[in-house]
Amino acid sequence: MSIYQHFRPEERDFINQVLNWKAYVEQAYAPKLTDFLNPREQQIVKMIIGQQLEVKWSFFGGSAYTERKRALLYPEYSQNEDGDYKIKLYEIEYPNKFINLAHRDVLGSLMSLGLRREKFGDIVSVGERLQFYCAEEIGDYVRIQLQTVGRAAVQLIEQPLSESIAHEDLWHEKSVSVSSLRLDTVVATIFQLSRQKSQSLINSGLVKVNWTSIENTSFECGEGDTISVRGFGRGKLFSIEGQTKKEKWRISVGRQK
Repeated sequence: MSIYQHFRPEERDFINQVLNWKAYVEQAYAPKLTDFLNPREQQIVKMIIGQQLEVKWSFFGGSAYTERKRALLYPEYSQNEDGDYKIKLYEIEYPNKFINLAHRDVLGSLMSLGLRREKFGDIVSVGERLQFYCAEEIGDYVRIQLQTVGRAAVQLIEQPLSESIAHEDLWHEKSVSVSSLRLDTVVATIFQLSRQKSQSLINSGLVKVNWTSIENTSFECGEGDTISVRGFGRGKLFSIEGQTKKEKWRISVGRQK
């Protein structure tokens, strides 16, 4: 049985990448540090590497609360510590009495530097404080080049990882019955939209499943999928509990508060 049968077709390229990382560790007897991975990618790494004796895996994103994390694959005899993940933490100083900055402002400015999203970890906003994590190898470049966020002039202050701020990840969870596991149906259910509205959002490229844009309304959602809709926030399909006698699906879903 092919390993690809356990995953979605659009995940094939990432699966090949994980297999290459695994082969490198096995052949070079050396650790492999990845860029920042989203939770779905982390799950794929765990599934492929499994509980093998030859190659071990661990994740770290800068603090215990991060969502995006770097993976470290290493031979069984190796030991690792937080410094091995090569992560920098920056706090953004800006005139917060006059300007409000949000996650999207920071992400947009970081992406304008011409670097890949995978080089950056979480962007955390608590009150007026803003922090973000990035790979050590791009840290100095980002610190020098990022001078504005939105309309605000900013200064980046490097902080030790121990000074990271934590955001609470709160979900409003509910158990519901749906006619199918189609993306348009699940989106309509989570975000309390009409089926027509959810289809329009999907067709417009405004919906992501596991951080990948999906424009197919009939895409079948699976247990553990994270679904984000631009302008509406983030939801999750926590579990699929089976079908009812009327052939409806009983599922547990949540929407981030």
